[in-house]
Amino acid sequence: MTQTLTTTPRLRIYKASPELYEAMMTLSAAAAKDVEPELGELIKIRASQINHCAFCLDMHTRDARKEGVSEQKLDVLAAWAEAGDLFTGRERAALALTDAITELGHGGVPDDVYEQAAAAFSDRELGQVIAMAVTINAWNRINAAVQTPPPRR
Repeated sequence: MTQTLTTTPRLRIYKASPELYEAMMTLSAAAAKDVEPELGELIKIRASQINHCAFCLDMHTRDARKEGVSEQKLDVLAAWAEAGDLFTGRERAALALTDAITELGHGGVPDDVYEQAAAAFSDRELGQVIAMAVTINAWNRINAAVQTPPPRR
């Protein structure tokens, strides 16, 4: 069966369900605690690339620039694993974990990916990185379901 997707916005979900928006904002704030803003934006952008969420990509690439993430990192983030040492060890560990969490249908989070992240972060930080990846995936899925478009500028 062929699926057809339009780019026409659907339900204005946050207007229809303001409690959902409030809950997601609370979850986002909790997940962001103790995560460096630059790293948080890389996590959000990477998951949004995989999930094809144009709204979140637009928002978080802008936010990343404001946080000082380099244009070069943003340019090659989709191929972070092939970018050599452009990304730090912590960034690479967080991005590998984000990829695995975002693509759970490909076998879950492999032990080596988890162990790499566990070695790069304290328990608290690791929990926050996981929460950040889970949260942006939730945002992506909500926005993709209702086809929230990026704003025109």
